[in-house]
Amino acid sequence: MDWIAFSIVIGCLLVSAFFSASETALTGASRASMLRLSKQGNGEATVVSSLMAMRERMIGALLLGNNIANIGASALATGIFTAWFGDVGVLYATGVMTVLVVIFAEVLPKTVAINAPDRVSLLVARPMRLTVLVLGPLLTVIEAIVRALMRLLGIRIGAYQAILSPTERLRGAVDLLHHEGKVEKQDRDMFGGLLDLRELQVSDVMVHRTEMTTINADLPAEELVREVLATEYTRIPLWREKPENIVGVLHAKDLLRAIRANDGDTSAIDASAIALPPWFVPEMRPVSEQLKAFRRRKTHFALVVDEYGEVEGMVTLEDILEEIVGDISDEHDVVVAGVRAQPDGSVVVDGSVPIRDLNRAMDWHLPDEEATTVAGLVIHEARSIPERGQSFTFYGFRFRVLRRERNRIAALRIVPIPREGAELDEKKPKRAGTSF
Repeated sequence: MDWIAFSIVIGCLLVSAFFSASETALTGASRASMLRLSKQGNGEATVVSSLMAMRERMIGALLLGNNIANIGASALATGIFTAWFGDVGVLYATGVMTVLVVIFAEVLPKTVAINAPDRVSLLVARPMRLTVLVLGPLLTVIEAIVRALMRLLGIRIGAYQAILSPTERLRGAVDLLHHEGKVEKQDRDMFGGLLDLRELQVSDVMVHRTEMTTINADLPAEELVREVLATEYTRIPLWREKPENIVGVLHAKDLLRAIRANDGDTSAIDASAIALPPWFVPEMRPVSEQLKAFRRRKTHFALVVDEYGEVEGMVTLEDILEEIVGDISDEHDVVVAGVRAQPDGSVVVDGSVPIRDLNRAMDWHLPDEEATTVAGLVIHEARSIPERGQSFTFYGFRFRVLRRERNRIAALRIVPIPREGAELDEKKPKRAGTSF
């Protein structure tokens, strides 16, 4: 009869190994992957998703089955060893079963499952569903007891709240995959740009009015046409009396149609008559909403105004798309990168370069909450408009002003500081700046 008991012990260890592997696989499987496979018609994935939906009952069935198998195997093994060796057989049974359970019923199956949780979860899905159904009544009693004990201890069920939002958890997962070499930097940046759309306002991506190309609508027709053709843009704002008073947006295609309709006579063209009415949007509008508005109105161009109605700049569909995919250049674009890496490890940056573009290009993490451009960040931290040659250290970088034009910082040199040096500088911030 010993061989029958021994066979039962081996069977219990196999059952325990099954439950151990199932626990690791079902708790570590990707819910997103299971949902996708389920939509593709995979029946096992549908079962896994249903098990994940009743996580408490599933874990209860796993633990109950695993403990029954382990306790049963240990009890039978103790009886076998006691029959063979007498009272000292208890010690032998304890040592042998500890080794067998730890290696073959815990570590080995869990190691296999943790290396391929999705595949293993698909294999154990149907047996686990049957186990949950069979143990259902007993699990109901156990859950009731556990909930009662938790209430006595003052633990609120369902009170757990994740530290990070779902968006931040997605970003962290992509960053981890990039760190492991499974996602390229470009793909990570695109995904991050997509997640950032809800956090950005139109003012963060717009082209400031000082960099806009505009044309006086009162210019003679021939001169106006020459200026339009001299630009590399297809949509040009028209103004009267002062550049901030935008009265229309002239599309190059409409201008060419007008020239053709007048048999090439540019002097007879009325730019104001063919210009489209300007579309003004508030600077605090979220970029995600502006993207929807572009699609809804079937237009790619809008003028940005502040709370007083003054024109602050312009925003295009391309500006928003560039926040996701990076810079988009065509054959007519004037490429001005504004970021020039130097052989000594420093970076020369135009003051008008957006902080987000610099972070994307150099894989840095300079904050962009208080300022949009690099020059704005330096002015915000310095609490003044620095002079040429002044240097500042913050956020682990040393910023030196290379060129200043009137009240604007035109160019800076940025040098990353080693971590130890950065920590020392953070203890003694140099906000006033030093000239050299």
